[in-house]
Amino acid sequence: MKTIVIVSRDPLLTTIADRLLAAHFKTIVLGGMVSAVDVVYNDIPDLLIADLITGEAATVEIINNLKDDPMFNQLPVLVITGDQPPVARWEELFAEDWLRRADLERDLLSRASLAVIRSERTVEINPLTRLPGNISINRQIQERMERGEIFSFAYADLSDFKPFNDKYGFSRGDEVIKITGRLLLNIVKNRQPRGSFIGHIGGDDFVFIMEPALIEETCGDIIRAFDQIIPTVYDPEDREKGGIDSVDRRGVARFFPFVGLSIGVTGTGNRRFSHFGELTGAASEMKHFAKKTKGSSFSIDNRSNLPV
Repeated sequence: MKTIVIVSRDPLLTTIADRLLAAHFKTIVLGGMVSAVDVVYNDIPDLLIADLITGEAATVEIINNLKDDPMFNQLPVLVITGDQPPVARWEELFAEDWLRRADLERDLLSRASLAVIRSERTVEINPLTRLPGNISINRQIQERMERGEIFSFAYADLSDFKPFNDKYGFSRGDEVIKITGRLLLNIVKNRQPRGSFIGHIGGDDFVFIMEPALIEETCGDIIRAFDQIIPTVYDPEDREKGGIDSVDRRGVARFFPFVGLSIGVTGTGNRRFSHFGELTGAASEMKHFAKKTKGSSFSIDNRSNLPV
């Protein structure tokens, strides 16, 4: 079920909106935009509805900052207004649609539904995690390289994930992938709210982009949080013994420890790359190096090809 976040301080408005939408969407009702941003960072919804009549003075600024972020510019925003526009010119508000409070009963469901459908048609995102996919990832890397930006690029995937899928099924495997996506989004964005990027290549492969000064501590935070969470997705008896009995890729039965997260990091601070494929290849090399360590780990590329 698609998720809609409704932000308003008006209990009557939220009651009406929830009544109109709850039969068709999962609704999350919040009293302020700061709380909404926390929810969006944790798990990107399918639509954000913001009441600008009773909202904080900074509501428009918060919406614009959110939409200006490459991670969240695909999130459709529908604003509720009074008879007077909330800004001097509509182009100053980065929202996809608006609805007058007087028309709420008549039009909210149809406008919200259209916003979600339109977003799915025009935005390239992974349907499981709601994170940007390959086209957005490649564009982010190439544009940053063309600007001469100094950044770190991390490539992450799950170790021993196939045996987990074989044992528990794709439904629980998908839950692990969603947990991983939410964890990366939450930790990276908390560490670097502006300018960072998280993408989902597909399957159990993820990437994120950050300032070099923040990457090592962020990777450590991610690894620790992942290792704390992952045992909870196992059955109690498997949790007790620290893993599962399953079959490897050669068909050999053996014991597999808890799923791990391996992260390989490279960047433009020490190395010069001619195109995004060269950079992602270097990060992949570091990820394979990290996989040599038992359990979750990360490895940072310290090689340099810059002139001394």
